[in-house]
Formats: sequence, C-alpha cells, structure tokens
Amino acid sequence: MIRVAVQVAAIDVAAEFDRHDAGGHGASASFIGRVRGDDGLVELFLDHHPEMTEAGLAELARHAAARWCLSALTLIHRVGAMGPGDTIVLVIASSPHRAEALAANEFLIDRLKTDVMLWKRESFADGRAAWVEQRESDQDRAARWAAEGGDAPRT
Repeated sequence: MIRVAVQVAAIDVAAEFDRHDAGGHGASASFIGRVRGDDGLVELFLDHHPEMTEAGLAELARHAAARWCLSALTLIHRVGAMGPGDTIVLVIASSPHRAEALAANEFLIDRLKTDVMLWKRESFADGRAAWVEQRESDQDRAARWAAEGGDAPRT
C-alpha cells in the first residue's frame, strides 16, 4: 500500500500511524518534520504547484517502493500557512526488516527536499519575510543517493 497526500489540513499523526500500521508490518521507520520556531519565526508558508507537487511525491514513493522491499509507505506533505511546532511532513516506510524501512525513509526525506516542487516563505515577528533558498547540504544529501545507485530502482 502506497499512500501519498498533499494537504492544507493539519496532519493527524496518530491517525496516520493507525491507518498505516493496520497491515502488521515487520518494521516501520518514520520521520515527522515540524516547523522550527527559532529566530522569531512566526509562520512558514509552503506554496506549491498542486499537480506537479503530488506527482513528484508519488514518483518518489514509487521509486522507493521499487528500490526497497516495502510492504507499506505513507508520504504526506502539508502546504499553506503553518506555525512553529506544526507538522510539515510525515513519512512512514514499512518492510519485513528494519534496514529496508530505514533506508527508504532516509531516501524519501533527502530527495523530497530537492526533487519536489515546494517553495517556502518564512515570516518573522520583527516583520522580516523571505523565500527560503535551497541549501547546499540538501543537494549533497540528495546527490549521495545517486552515488549509491539510488536513482535506479533495484532489480
């Protein structure tokens, strides 16, 4: 089961875990990304291209499922306005054994930051606002998967 969603509504993490874990998988690895509240950040706004963003997430999910032996995958990303502490992204990868689930989870987090069309604007308590540029460290982490054969599904 692969479940991908792009949504404005808050992610109900507990409900998503319940839905995902209904299959009784051997191992599950998860990642919950939240809005940081440092430097006086009051809002993170994620803009997106609805069709391209969902298609990009779905392609990453298919790629992970083809590369690793996954029994289930949940990939949910929020868009719109969020405040500090709000959940931005939830990834749950399950497989019969932990190594596959952990690797798929890490791949998805690394690659969605560079491969999916999302634009972030930060707004601060002092009135500053700026679009967030992609970091070199995000590019380096994503490139690591190509160096490890991560761009080609496992056969």
